[in-house]
Amino acid sequence: MIERSDEVISRKGGGNAANKVVQIRAAEDNTVVPMYTKRDIALVRGDGYHLWDSDGKRYMDFASNYGVNILGHANPAVTAAITEQAGKLLSCHQSFYNDVRAAYLDRLTGLAPVELHRVFFSNSGTESVEAALKFARAATGKTDVVSARRGYHGRTYGALSATPEKKYREPYLPVLEGFTSVAFGDADALAAAITPETAAVILEPVQGEGGVHPAPEGYLQAARTLTEQHGTMLILDEVQTGFRTGRWFAWQHSGVLPDFLCLSKGIANGVPMGVTLTSEEIASILPAGSHGNTFGGNPLAAAAALAVIEEIESRELLAHSAYMGEYMLQRLRGLEQPGIREVRGLGLIVAIDLRERATRYLRALQDRGIIALSAGPTTLRFLPPLVIDREAIDALADTLNDLLTRRSQA
Repeated sequence: MIERSDEVISRKGGGNAANKVVQIRAAEDNTVVPMYTKRDIALVRGDGYHLWDSDGKRYMDFASNYGVNILGHANPAVTAAITEQAGKLLSCHQSFYNDVRAAYLDRLTGLAPVELHRVFFSNSGTESVEAALKFARAATGKTDVVSARRGYHGRTYGALSATPEKKYREPYLPVLEGFTSVAFGDADALAAAITPETAAVILEPVQGEGGVHPAPEGYLQAARTLTEQHGTMLILDEVQTGFRTGRWFAWQHSGVLPDFLCLSKGIANGVPMGVTLTSEEIASILPAGSHGNTFGGNPLAAAAALAVIEEIESRELLAHSAYMGEYMLQRLRGLEQPGIREVRGLGLIVAIDLRERATRYLRALQDRGIIALSAGPTTLRFLPPLVIDREAIDALADTLNDLLTRRSQA
């Protein structure tokens, strides 16, 4: 039997904790389908932008569980909302009305432009993309979809078909017909790819998994113009950028309004949730009952998501994250290390492109108490909670500077 992690952490000495890690590893390694390369620690507790492992070691979290814990860990307001709702009603199918879901819809649509006031609920980013792809086909009567290389939209079959990366697709071929991809940022290539049968163009305002590449200036405007000219829908996948770029939505930086806006990850601070926003006009075309989601919009997730919006507003975290994002870019660009090829980002989605593989640095950062992510073979990616501060960013920059210096001198 595996002991409770909080009991292990409270003990002095490392013997029991070390045995605990072995137990946890064995429980997962012997049972879970091995789809992930495991880190060598077991995370058991979090508070703000800190995490603790089963040995009691503390880490600064610059990953946020792939951008999910946007307010950090164990946020009191979200915890209280979840706890209260769990004592009332966990699940309520959308064939019934629900008070907390209605309250959340009121707040969410209040943040969105009036043109995007129809919402479809799901449980994840890939599901929010699936809904947009299906709705685009149904609304236009067309079948084809154009996406961008390096883009990532999820792993269910529709979203996977719009994700060109071979490592995700090849084991599961064939993907759906009618999907093609072009170079991200190339408006001429996009224009050439759109045909009379193109139902939708799907793009990320900032390509996250593909290396944190913000859309070049004017590119999203060109995509909007092209889709309008051809009667094609524009889908903006903001699963990773929603609430993270210093504004509620990354599209607001360009002013380009999509036909479908896909959100997930951080919107409920760890409770699974996805939403797809669209217009009244498009929603009125969709056949009733043609798509659905059993758990989508459940009261527990809605309560958590409502608390997230209220926390971001009351603590002015959009302005804070915009400032911290600029500060992080400034600090990392100021390292002037020969091992760094480029630093790029928008708000609190930031990446360092290295001149060698990133794996050794992910491990070294973790050894020094900092958890980060990769985004391609040579790219370090940072998705810290919005509550991150200058002290943590300085510690990250100083640690990276030391690691890169040691590497250059080796």
